[in-house]
Amino acid sequence: MAGLRLAAVAFHLCLLLSPTSSLRRLYHEAETESTPGHGGSRTAYHFQPANNWQNVIFRCIVWTGPMYHNGMYHFFYQYNPHGATWGNGNLSWGHSVSVDLINWTALDTALDPDSPFDANGCWSGSATILPDGLPAMLYTGIDAAGNQVQNVAFPKNASDPLLREWVKPDYNPVIPLPKDVVHDSFRDPSTAWRGRDGLWRVAIAAKVNVTVGSTLVYRSKDFRRWERNAAPLYETLAAGMVECPDLFPVAKPGAQNGLDYAPSNGAARHVLKLSVMATLQDYYVVGLYDDTADTFNLAGADNDCRTWRRIDYGHVYASKSFFDARKNRRVLWGWANESDTEADYIARGWSGVQTVPRKIWLDSGGKQLLQWPIKEIETLRKKRVGLLGTKVNSGGVNEIIGVAGSQADVEVVFKIPTLEGAENIEPNELLDPQKLCGNNGASMRGSIGPFGLLLLASGDLQEHTSVFFRVFKHGAKYKVLMCTDLTRSTTRSDVYKPSYGGFVDMDIEKTKSISLRTLIDHSVVESFGGGGRTCITARVYPEHAEMSNSHLYMFNNGTTMVKVSKLEAWELATANVNAAGHG
Repeated sequence: MAGLRLAAVAFHLCLLLSPTSSLRRLYHEAETESTPGHGGSRTAYHFQPANNWQNVIFRCIVWTGPMYHNGMYHFFYQYNPHGATWGNGNLSWGHSVSVDLINWTALDTALDPDSPFDANGCWSGSATILPDGLPAMLYTGIDAAGNQVQNVAFPKNASDPLLREWVKPDYNPVIPLPKDVVHDSFRDPSTAWRGRDGLWRVAIAAKVNVTVGSTLVYRSKDFRRWERNAAPLYETLAAGMVECPDLFPVAKPGAQNGLDYAPSNGAARHVLKLSVMATLQDYYVVGLYDDTADTFNLAGADNDCRTWRRIDYGHVYASKSFFDARKNRRVLWGWANESDTEADYIARGWSGVQTVPRKIWLDSGGKQLLQWPIKEIETLRKKRVGLLGTKVNSGGVNEIIGVAGSQADVEVVFKIPTLEGAENIEPNELLDPQKLCGNNGASMRGSIGPFGLLLLASGDLQEHTSVFFRVFKHGAKYKVLMCTDLTRSTTRSDVYKPSYGGFVDMDIEKTKSISLRTLIDHSVVESFGGGGRTCITARVYPEHAEMSNSHLYMFNNGTTMVKVSKLEAWELATANVNAAGHG
């Protein structure tokens, strides 16, 4: 690819963050201490601990959510305070607080494995706000015998705005291991909700009778004594163990407001999201939840959850949503673990990040979720470049000049003048978009596409990550394929470098255009195609980033010229993310 054709003039935007007084002091103290360097791959605005291993979580996001409580967001995550790897699984809960979901201050661990019912680790869980405003956390503990059991914890001092200390009642576990469930496959209690009968419900992942992946529902009057519902919320033989269940209501199609779990919210539809261990992918379906029988109607979808829509078609697992009462929205977060080597984790001293928080809502068709970075991300925008009405000719590579290529937010709208000549696609190719992207990478000449962005690119383009679209014809219809190609993302041979892909559910014949937004943060690339219809997250480790700047380009390797009706790119400031720990 050659022929750099684009130059743009940058101007500055000054955006100031204004944390509330309760956190201003903590932010100031963190800024005065040494902030961990990027080391090439450390992120600038994605959530991650200052050091050591985190996953919210290896098994599932350790939520209170983040929980929004009394004007502050709390994020709890499964954390190894002793090293940058999973270790022996004897994990604690890390705890960070924020006023804006972007800047975070680390506190001391909230839960540690110091009781018989969690002696071998405090694993996954969720937070629930009780009617009196008291937060309660249900979490999985690995007990002294190695069994997974469900416990509860409460704040020691509910008036503390930072909720720094938590207590675990002696009556734990509140839900012991059932006799028909495999001892190491009973975990991930969801946020609890109340039905119209006033009883609390919680969903828990389990493997029943050795082979049946199940989502069990338990009911309680008092949040202490729980009884299992006779019917599971979901069960599967085909998919194996399904974990990290997330059941939540959605507003009417097209409405962007979020809903909480209250039975009076009028939600006609619910979303059930599950994480499948065998594929390490998250799947969801829109259906109907019956809060009398505590069952879920799949609304015609296949019972094998691996055929459902994906939350993210890239490197994301164990996603979890929460209702943000402050902004009346539902927000989703997912875990993007490392894909280089364990030796790299140890050398860096840290491992594991979260995706940016995403606002999610039901599209106008009522069948899929739309996902978009929360508005607060835009407070990090500073330098901007923009252009209107340009084009990228066949074989063109146009550099976007004026923003740092390793820390940026790029929005572009591509206009396709004609769909004539679109390549045909076979029915069996529709079943595996990732394979289709692998066989038709950015360097493979096409008709309509590949066109898109080259990110984190070295000056000689020997290293680059490509995010692009291709348009195929299937019968009388057209299919838009979105790909993130990592095969040339680094010259290292010991890094996982796949091609990721998913179809974008849209009518390209009607719109003749498609949008792309990509967030670039050193070793993380998050892309949102078609207004958030398809999302792909990737972890990348370009070697040139240690020594030189990264470049950003638009490209078109199709025979058909594409227009760029709009492009805006911003350099992003560095957020304050757990720069120092405070108790």
